[in-house]
Amino acid sequence: QVQLVESGGGLVQAGGSLRLSCTARGVITSVFNPSSINWYRQVPGKQRELVARISRNSVADYADSVKDRFIISRVNANKRVYLQMNNLKPEDAAVYYCNGQFYDRDYWGPGTQVTVSS
Repeated sequence: QVQLVESGGGLVQAGGSLRLSCTARGVITSVFNPSSINWYRQVPGKQRELVARISRNSVADYADSVKDRFIISRVNANKRVYLQMNNLKPEDAAVYYCNGQFYDRDYWGPGTQVTVSS
């Protein structure tokens, strides 16, 4: 059974940092490695927003709102993707979700809450 599991969320003051992790379970390495992995976020009443994406070759793309503050990375051997979030702002507060496509299906994690106090 394929699962994506996020961790690392929490409460942080504005200007602080958090590192989120996304671990893929039930996926063999040869399927995980070629897959792009995405981080999304969502606040109540708004659409889910793509925050960052990392390709199979570790090429990263970012939403304009997080460029120069967030860094996405991956460790294929651990089937894990990280989102380093620096200089957090109150508007970064959201539930953050990990997303990937494996075996021709779209998978989402349950999300991890990030709260930023001003």
